[in-house]
Amino acid sequence: MTLNIGVIGTGAIGREHIRRITNNLSGGKIVAVTDVNPEAAKSAVEQFKLDAVVYPDDKSLVAAPNVDAIVITSWGPAHEASVLAGIAAGKYVFCEKPLATTAEGCKSIVEAEIKHGKRLVQVGFMRRYDRGYEQLKQAIDNRFIGEPLMIRAAHRNPEVDDNYTTDMAITDTLIHEIDVLHWLVDDDYTSVQVIYPKKTRHASSHLKDPQIIMLETKGGIAIQAEVFVNCKYGYDIQCEIIGEEGVAKLPEVPGIVYRKEAQLGVDLLMDWKQRFIDAYDRELQDFIDSIKATGEPKGPTSWDGYIAAVTADACVKAQASGVKEAVTIGDKPAFYQNVVHQ
Repeated sequence: MTLNIGVIGTGAIGREHIRRITNNLSGGKIVAVTDVNPEAAKSAVEQFKLDAVVYPDDKSLVAAPNVDAIVITSWGPAHEASVLAGIAAGKYVFCEKPLATTAEGCKSIVEAEIKHGKRLVQVGFMRRYDRGYEQLKQAIDNRFIGEPLMIRAAHRNPEVDDNYTTDMAITDTLIHEIDVLHWLVDDDYTSVQVIYPKKTRHASSHLKDPQIIMLETKGGIAIQAEVFVNCKYGYDIQCEIIGEEGVAKLPEVPGIVYRKEAQLGVDLLMDWKQRFIDAYDRELQDFIDSIKATGEPKGPTSWDGYIAAVTADACVKAQASGVKEAVTIGDKPAFYQNVVHQ
């Protein structure tokens, strides 16, 4: 069985997913594409030599009888409507983050999926498919370091353009930590506070950079997450779990260690796409495989997307207030209680 896939949005990420589904992965085929710019959709079909129909909009693509699943890589504010259309049509949905741009939008997706009665949606939180994070998860679940007490995480980019704003440090950058740390410790957030250290001279005048986000969980775990998007030296993702009986740390990205010109060193990555390229492949392959094997995706759920949105909203509020803000998530619906997922 081949899963016939329609792609909504043929920009950079959309084309990356078209490339990996067409050239790297098995069990899926791109049969339909659409984009707000029709020429972009046509050029994607030509670039990857696809046997695919170009549709004028997302609704017509979702309605196509030969489309089994949709991959949403369009502009963030358009995600909610496309996901809801997919659920209404009973199509499987892989949605890049954000699931929706508001917590209310995510909640409407959760409610629509529950009403449908079958799990259809997977959110593109690829960190869960990174082999390093998988090892951390295994160590925590097996209590290799005892109960987790504290977490220190860092998300550093060499630079960002002038369009990057202070709130994007949460909604575009920290959002990945919000999801993967919640997944690692399986514990809801209860509060957040944002602290601004001394500003780097490399940041735009309107951007506060770096930022430190202090999160607390229901079980009492204290999390310190640093976002520094003009660090200059490279793209660097760090995560350290401090437990009662030891410490577990995210492994460094493999690279040759060299001795040259009186220096001992190792090259660092500068591009986020290279850091998680394997994770992107694995999450989409899992989406395809789990649907074929069980009839449902098993990756991050709509509820996970809702948790991320509620937490991000509280973080943005804390950016402005400077004080500790509550994170109120609520009880997980029974529909998602027994989901065993990545």
